[in-house]
Amino acid sequence: MFRKQFRLTRDKEFEKVFKKGKSSYDKALGIKMVKNEVDFNRFGVIVSTKVSKKAADRNKIKRRLREILKNNQKNLNLSYDIVIIALPNSKTKSFQELEKSVFFSLKRLNLLKLAKK
Repeated sequence: MFRKQFRLTRDKEFEKVFKKGKSSYDKALGIKMVKNEVDFNRFGVIVSTKVSKKAADRNKIKRRLREILKNNQKNLNLSYDIVIIALPNSKTKSFQELEKSVFFSLKRLNLLKLAKK
């Protein structure tokens, strides 16, 4: 779990990302991002009941996505609000497949420091 300062917590923050942000989707995940006013990234993870009716399955996906973000936070450009939306196909994906999907979308949005070199 991220510390509170690194999380998107208010509906207003999520609305801003959805209305003004850029997005990248693949079969398992969608990522939306928008520039923020602080010197660090803030994250939000959304896993709806369309993905799975079971809370345990939804929480497992959330934990995996948060861990991917936490492990790779140093590779991301700073000052962005990032929302990851899990799609129904993400339920069948392994940790490595989800990680690959996240990196694919982050690279398309030019959020990876490595992508700019």
